[in-house]
Amino acid sequence: MKEKTTYLSLKDHSISGEDFQLVYNENLDLLETFPQPKADKLPEYYKSEDYISHTDAKRNLFEKVYHIIKSISLKRKLKLINSFSFTEKKLLDVGCGTGDFLKVAKDSNWLVSGIEPNAEARKIANKKTNNSVFEIEQLLKFKPHSFDVISLWHVLEHLPKLDEHIAVFEKLLKPDGVLIIAVPNYKSYDALHYKNYWAAFDVPRHLWHFSQTSISKLMANVNMSVVKTLPMKFDAFYVCLLSEKYKSGFINPIKGFWFGLLSNLNAKKTKEYSSLIYIIKKQNTNIKQYN
Repeated sequence: MKEKTTYLSLKDHSISGEDFQLVYNENLDLLETFPQPKADKLPEYYKSEDYISHTDAKRNLFEKVYHIIKSISLKRKLKLINSFSFTEKKLLDVGCGTGDFLKVAKDSNWLVSGIEPNAEARKIANKKTNNSVFEIEQLLKFKPHSFDVISLWHVLEHLPKLDEHIAVFEKLLKPDGVLIIAVPNYKSYDALHYKNYWAAFDVPRHLWHFSQTSISKLMANVNMSVVKTLPMKFDAFYVCLLSEKYKSGFINPIKGFWFGLLSNLNAKKTKEYSSLIYIIKKQNTNIKQYN
């Protein structure tokens, strides 16, 4: 077992102001938030009107930009899952927030289920999905091999029991199903530029910070493989905008846009985009064609 070392010291910029460290796990090429809040204390770090994925509010520039990007992203997410060739079209969206992705999928004839721990967000989501969203305990109640697609859009980094959850997703996926995981990438240009001010570290809500290597290794532990990696180019602009606020104390949209653009231009060569989507399948299964 290789030793873990401190990669970066930083603080919770958005809610508590508390200090944390990112510890480097060399075995997985993964950063771990330290100390990690205990399970019963973790919800306290989400109790803010500013925690944007739990609300449909559009009160300020950040929220307006977020919802513009979300609208574009929803269309792309739907296009992605519609590119797979499934008959039943059963979707599970874990950490579904206020249920917008489930709604657009449902409107496109997907049979949807969602998991959302936050009670208020779950209430909003259920209004959009005819009560198809459940508490996280429901994960262990679904029958094995139930879903054609399981998606986690910026959710895996929030889950305390990482290995256990990944094993559950593998179990719930049909033999030819697809697991979609979107997470920030700590090796991106904007992460390296902003360092401890990089908004996508978002400690302590983000417990884990992934590289492409770490995702591949974690999936291999449950006999799954990454078959395709896709960029989330708009994430760089939003993350850089928020990072500028953390760094300077005020909104600087010009610099935020500029460094978001530099991040995407750099990633054309390195493939290290600010956030990445991983398309994952079980090993030793036929991979259906998709665009």
